[in-house]
Amino acid sequence: MNAPVTSFDAVSVSVLPPVARFNLRIAPADLATVSKAFGLTLPTKIGQGEQNGDRAAYCIGPDEWLLHAAEADQHAIVAAFNAVREKTPHSLVVISDRELTISVTGPAALDLLSVACPLDLSRMANGSAKRTVFDYAQVVLIRDGEDAFRIEVWRSFFPHVHGLLEIAARELAIGL
Repeated sequence: MNAPVTSFDAVSVSVLPPVARFNLRIAPADLATVSKAFGLTLPTKIGQGEQNGDRAAYCIGPDEWLLHAAEADQHAIVAAFNAVREKTPHSLVVISDRELTISVTGPAALDLLSVACPLDLSRMANGSAKRTVFDYAQVVLIRDGEDAFRIEVWRSFFPHVHGLLEIAARELAIGL
């Protein structure tokens, strides 16, 4: 998708390239086995994230993880999880086509996101993820750095969320 980039001195909004994206549901006691299958130790605390190269895992519920990897690795990851399914019951769902990722970066990123997100984002740790809403759309918000966030949004809500971000970024740029 070639979505426009909205960029001002204080904030930039852009659409990121596709990734292999998975929703994993598993008993927390079985994390060691699937961590090996994924090639990354999955975090155990809700909101925590772990990243190594192209692989990232975010704990977004008591038994739920959002996994990211390079798009080219999708089939190998599915095969690795299938290989452990018999001894380690789990649900791995490929959600790569369901969601798009919007990047929000810059010193005004917190101000921009606070336009439609009810969380106190200043309390969100770098590397963490939270399931929340942006206006009325359910999203997963990932904090990559002090002034860097990613919004994982369902494709059907993308025009609404991206449109709000663009409008709010323009308003911030003119001082509203």
